[in-house]
Amino acid sequence: MAGLLLGLLTVFAGPGAAQAEPSPSTVGDVTAFAADGPVYRLTAGRTEARVSFVSTETFRIELAPDGGFTDPAGTDIALPQGRPPATRWKDRGDRFELSTSKVTLRAYKSPLRFALHRADGTRLWAETQGLSWTGDRTTQTLARGADEQFYGAGMQNGRGNTSHRGKTVEVGVDYNWNDGGHPNSVPFYLSSAGYGVYRNTYAPNTYVFGDPVTTTAREQRFDAYYFAGPGMKDVIGQYTKLTGRPFLPPVYGLEIGDADCYLHNANRGERHTLDALKVADGYVEHDMPNGWMLVNDGYGCGYENLAETAQGLRQRNMELGLWTEDGLGTLAEQVRAGQRVAKLDVAWVGPGYKFALDGCKDAYAGIEANSDARGFTWAPESWSGAQRCGVQWSGDQAGSWEYIRWQIPTYAGASMSGLAYTTGDVDGIFGGSAKTYTRDLQWKMFLPVTMTMDGWAASDKQPFRYGEPYTSVNRRYLKLHEALLPYVYSYAHEATRTGVGLARPLVLEYPDDPKAATEAVKYQFLSGRDFLVAPVYRDSAERDGIHLPRGTWIDFWSGRTYEGPVTVDDYSAPLDTLPLFVRAGATVPMWPGGIRSYADRGPGSPLAWDIYPQGSSAFTLYEDDGVTRRHRAGAYATQRAEVEAPRRGGGDVTVRIGASRGSYDGKSRARPYDFTVHTGDAPSSVRLDGRALPRLSGAAAFARAPQGWWYDRDDRGGVVRVKTAALPTDRAFALELEDTAAVGGAVPGAAAVATAPAGQELGAGTTGKVAVDVTAGSRDATGVSVSVDVPAGWRAAPVTVDRIPAGTTRRAEVAVTPAKDAKPGEATLTAAVRYGAAGQLRTAVQRFAVTVMPEPPSGDVWASDLVWLTSTNGWGPPERDRSNGESGADDGRTLTLAGTAYDKGIGAHADSDIEVYLGGRCTTFTADTGIDDEIGGYGEVAFSVEADGKVLWTSPEVTGASATVPAEVDVTGARHVRLKVTDTDGSKSGDHGDWAAARFRCG
Repeated sequence: MAGLLLGLLTVFAGPGAAQAEPSPSTVGDVTAFAADGPVYRLTAGRTEARVSFVSTETFRIELAPDGGFTDPAGTDIALPQGRPPATRWKDRGDRFELSTSKVTLRAYKSPLRFALHRADGTRLWAETQGLSWTGDRTTQTLARGADEQFYGAGMQNGRGNTSHRGKTVEVGVDYNWNDGGHPNSVPFYLSSAGYGVYRNTYAPNTYVFGDPVTTTAREQRFDAYYFAGPGMKDVIGQYTKLTGRPFLPPVYGLEIGDADCYLHNANRGERHTLDALKVADGYVEHDMPNGWMLVNDGYGCGYENLAETAQGLRQRNMELGLWTEDGLGTLAEQVRAGQRVAKLDVAWVGPGYKFALDGCKDAYAGIEANSDARGFTWAPESWSGAQRCGVQWSGDQAGSWEYIRWQIPTYAGASMSGLAYTTGDVDGIFGGSAKTYTRDLQWKMFLPVTMTMDGWAASDKQPFRYGEPYTSVNRRYLKLHEALLPYVYSYAHEATRTGVGLARPLVLEYPDDPKAATEAVKYQFLSGRDFLVAPVYRDSAERDGIHLPRGTWIDFWSGRTYEGPVTVDDYSAPLDTLPLFVRAGATVPMWPGGIRSYADRGPGSPLAWDIYPQGSSAFTLYEDDGVTRRHRAGAYATQRAEVEAPRRGGGDVTVRIGASRGSYDGKSRARPYDFTVHTGDAPSSVRLDGRALPRLSGAAAFARAPQGWWYDRDDRGGVVRVKTAALPTDRAFALELEDTAAVGGAVPGAAAVATAPAGQELGAGTTGKVAVDVTAGSRDATGVSVSVDVPAGWRAAPVTVDRIPAGTTRRAEVAVTPAKDAKPGEATLTAAVRYGAAGQLRTAVQRFAVTVMPEPPSGDVWASDLVWLTSTNGWGPPERDRSNGESGADDGRTLTLAGTAYDKGIGAHADSDIEVYLGGRCTTFTADTGIDDEIGGYGEVAFSVEADGKVLWTSPEVTGASATVPAEVDVTGARHVRLKVTDTDGSKSGDHGDWAAARFRCG
C-alpha cells in the first residue's frame, strides 16, 4: 500500500536550498504588561506574548512575532476545559510572576524569558534564551537537567519506551513505516522533571533533546500548552484531558481482527465478499478467537452482499469492518448494513494533519450516528487528538525477526503520548514465516489490540495456516488474550479517566529504576502494572538481558520467583514460551474456560481471579455490556478485589470480593468464582465467609464438585485452586486461606530450581540423554525425582536423586527417545522435578527446547538440499536454487553472478543467517559468492562461514560491481555450520547475496 503513495511525496528544494538560513530573531525586552484574570499579555516591541491558565497545573504560552495571534488548530484538538483557575501576579523587579496554587510561571523582563516553578520553588524548566523565530520556524530553548529524561512525540518506530535524551526526534508524517519512521506522530513530549509540553499546531516539529533542549515547529508562530504534575502519569493525564481521553473500544475490538480483500483480488484470484465467511469458519473450526474482519482490504477491492456478509460474520461472533479507500461518503449506508469497524486509508492524511484527524473523527461519529455501536477506527497516520477516536497502527511492513525487534519499543513508547491503542500487523503484511508469525503473535497478545492481514503476502497469514506446532501455539496465546480480557478491558476503562494505556514502558511504573530510561530495557515492556513482557526477537530458544525491577517477580509459566532488581539471562524460551513475568501482589481478573469469543459468555458465567499474594493489594474490575454506548450514561459496574497477605513468608491470605456496584443490561446477578492463589504452600483450611469449604482430592474431583478447594503442587510452584457455587454479585464475600503463605512460600527461597542447558540435540528414533540441572534452594531437596514430559510418540524414563544439599546443583540425565518420524528442528520438552523441602512436597518445572537433528550427510551435498535448522533473512525467505525473491518462497529468479547462471545455490538478502547440520562428516565447503546481477551494480555485503561458533572464513566487502569471490573453507569435524551474509554500509537496499554452487564435500 505504501508504494502507491510514496510517489506523491515531494521534497521541495529550490536553487537556494543550499544557502545558509538567515539568523533567527529572538524576543527582546518586555515593554508592556497587562493582566486580565487568567490571561496575561507581555509586549516586547512589536512582538506579543500571551499566557493563559487552563487549570492550576496547565497553561498556554503564545507568541506572535508580528503582534497578531493566529490559531490554525482552533477547537480541533484542544477541548473546552471549563472554568479557569484563580490566578495572581506580582512584579518582582527583574520578572513578573504569574501563579496558581500549584505553579508559578516566571516571565523575566530583559529579555523576555520564561521559567516554570512549583509552588514550593522547585524549578521544572527554564528557557536559556528567549523564544526565537525565522521566516518559517519558531524555537524554544530550555536548559537540560543533569539527569533529565525525555519521552513522547507519539509513535516513534523502534524507540520511545526509553529516553530520547541526547537524540533528535522528528514529529510529522513521513510515510516511513519501518524502523526509524514516525507514523502517528504527536507534538507532545514529557520530561522526568515533572512537566510536559504540547505544541498546539498542525505543523511538523523537531525536538533536539541535547544540552540545551531545542524544540522547533515549522511555522512563524509559537503556541504551546504546558502541564506540571508530580509524575509522568499525571502529565499524560493533563495532556489527554486537554486533547481528549482515549476512547473505550467495544470488547470485540480488543479481540484480534482479520483483514483481506475478497473481491477483485489480484493476489488471490477472483473471489467474492461472502468468501470471507469461509475464512471466518476457519477461526471457528480451529477454536481461535477473532473479533472482526475487514473484507475489502486491497486497492480497488470493493465489496458486494454487504448486509449478508455482516449477518454471516455476526452469526460467527464477529463484526464487519471496511477499509475506507473510497472515502466516507457511503459510511452511513455501510454502517446500517452492519459495518462496525472503519480502517482509514493513508490518503486520509490528505493535505495536512487536520484532514487525517477529521477523517478519524468523522468515521468514528458516522458509526455511532447510524448504529448503537461504539465508534471504532484504525489509522496509520494521525495527530494529537486521534486517541479519542481510533487505534493507531504502524503501517505496512514485512515480517521478520528485525520487524519484531523494532516493534517492541514502539507501542509502549507511544503510550507516553496518550496513545492507548497502538499496534502492528502480526508478522507484517509481506514476508514473514511460520516461526516469526508465532513469535510476533505471542507478545502482541499483551497489547490491547492487534490485527492479522492477508492477501498482500505470498500466502494467507491467518494463525491457523502454518500447521503444527504453530497452530496450537497460536491458539494458546489467542485464548490467553481472550481469558485476560477482563483485565485488558478494565485498563481500557482506566485509560478513559487517566489517558494511560495498557502497554507501558518500565519507567512509567518504576521512574526511580536507574535502568528504566536506558537501552537495557528497550526490548521489554509492561502490560498494565502486573505483566512484564520480554519478547523473543531472534531465532533462538533463549532470551538474555531481561531486567526485572525492584520487587518480587514470578515466572508466569513455571512459578519461579525472582527478587528484583535483577537481570535474567539464558531464559529458556522454546517456540511456545513467551518470556512473561507477573508482579507479586497482582490480582488479575480473567474469564475461565478457554472461550473463543466474548459472546460465549452469559450472565451466569464464572469469573476467575489469578492472585499472587504479597502484602496488601487490590484491583477494580470494570464491566459493561461491551458493545453499546450506554456506559456513557452510567450503565456499567465495578467490583473491587482486595487481598491481604504476609509481606513475605508464612501466614494467612484473605481475599475480599466487594459487591458489584452499578448496573447494565446483561449484568450477572449471581455467578460462580474460580480462584488461583499462588502460595507455594498448602493451607490448613479454606473458608468462605467463615464456612469451611471441602478439600478435594485432585483435579478430577475439583472439576466435578460445585465448590471446594485443592492444592496443586505441580502447578507453577504450588497453587491453591478454589471454586465457589454461584454467589450474588450485589453482596461482598471473603475467602480465607489459613496457614499458607505469600507467593514464594512459607520459607522464601526454599524452592528448588530446574534448568536445562541450551543446545541439546537428539536424533530421530535414537535414545539420547537430556540433561536437567536441579539447584536446591535454601533447604535441602530430598526424594528428588526428575521426569521429562515429551511429545506424543516419544519416550522418556525418569531418574531419581536421594538428596541435593541446599544451594548446590546436581545434574540428572534423562534417557529420551524421539519418535522415528520426528521432524528435524526444535521440539519443546518439560522437565518436572518433584521433591521435598522445608516440610512441603514441591514441584519445579522448566520448559526447554531440544533440537531433533536430521541425518548428517554421507556424501557430497548441495547446501540448498540440506535441512536448514534456522534461516534468518533480511527480506522474505532465503531461496533454494534461486536468487532472493519477494515475500514468498520460490519467487526468485535464476542465480546469476558476473554473467554466469547457476542451477544450484542459495539466494539470500542481508542480514542473512542459515544454519545446517553436518555432524562432523564433512571436510570442505565451496561456493561462488557475490551480489546477484539482478541488482544492477549496487548493494554492499560481506559473506562469512562459521562452524560450531568459530568464524572460519570472511570475504572482503563485496559490492554489486565486484567480481565473484570464491570460497573454499575447511570444515573438517564441524557439526553445525552457519552461512551468513551481512550488510556492510548501513543500507540494505540491493543486498542480494548469492551462495552460488554452494556445496559440502562429505564422507
